[in-house]
Amino acid sequence: MGGASVKPFLIGPARAAAVLAVCVSSAMPGMSTPLYDMDRFLSEPYPLAPQAAPAPPPQPAAPPRSKPAPAVEADDVNDPLEPMNRGIFAFNEFFLEWILGPISGVYKDFVPDTVRNSIGNILHLVSSPIILGNDLLQGEWERAWITAQRTVVNATIGVAGTFDVAANSFDLPRHSEDFGQTLAVWGVGEGFYLVLPFFGPSNPRDGIGKFVDGYLHPLTRWAANTDREEITYGLFAATAVHDYSEIKDELDQIRKTSIDYYAAIRSMFRQKRAAEIRNGAEVDLPPIPDLGFDIDVDEIDKPSAGAGGKPAARSGEISAN
Repeated sequence: MGGASVKPFLIGPARAAAVLAVCVSSAMPGMSTPLYDMDRFLSEPYPLAPQAAPAPPPQPAAPPRSKPAPAVEADDVNDPLEPMNRGIFAFNEFFLEWILGPISGVYKDFVPDTVRNSIGNILHLVSSPIILGNDLLQGEWERAWITAQRTVVNATIGVAGTFDVAANSFDLPRHSEDFGQTLAVWGVGEGFYLVLPFFGPSNPRDGIGKFVDGYLHPLTRWAANTDREEITYGLFAATAVHDYSEIKDELDQIRKTSIDYYAAIRSMFRQKRAAEIRNGAEVDLPPIPDLGFDIDVDEIDKPSAGAGGKPAARSGEISAN
């Protein structure tokens, strides 16, 4: 028609048979029911048509993913001089083990506790000018007032510092300050980690602080100006022996249980100094050897091995924390 092509309408064999049955049933007289239900024929799918793939069974809901733990930053040890520091640390350990350790052991074994406590009290009284000066430089007026009261009370009623009457009877607890802490309060950073011969763990800021405290100490100035340097050396030696005798057992325990004793001391020193700068913030650390130029001694509340008690904060010489 008009040149238009007509595509033949093709059906499959099954559908052709169904159409034929409808026609025959319609043509046969007396049949009220057709042989094939045309509605069902039109509604059923083509038998040879491709069947859709069955839907997969529902999967159980995946449990919610937990939030990943934040990455823990590596400890910034800030120890660029570690090889040299380890060498000095080994030297200090030799000194502690073979010289200061045996002397401190004899002192602890043969000097009664009451006498050793009195020696510690006297040495702390001697350090009072350094503590008071740094209290004032840091603007710690209340602590400076406590230090001043302690000095007067213990120097008089306490018989030249032999007894800590200020703490026991007047509720004036002792504390320690040094110029390294003062520099920190003023905003000076600690700098890199440094191990000093004999004086132990430190850093440039605290090293300067040790020198300033020792140089400006009234007793040190008096001894230097009167050619009595032996007094300074004697007090320094007494400080070292007394303090190391108080912490020797704890340090021995750390040596036995530490995989890397040098790294353990380095970490504890930095935490100890941070706590001291915060003026008595809670810190649960074993004692750390830290000899200082300043004649500054605190009596140590020694925790038993593995105890969670807080050793007294110290600054200067042999420190505990």
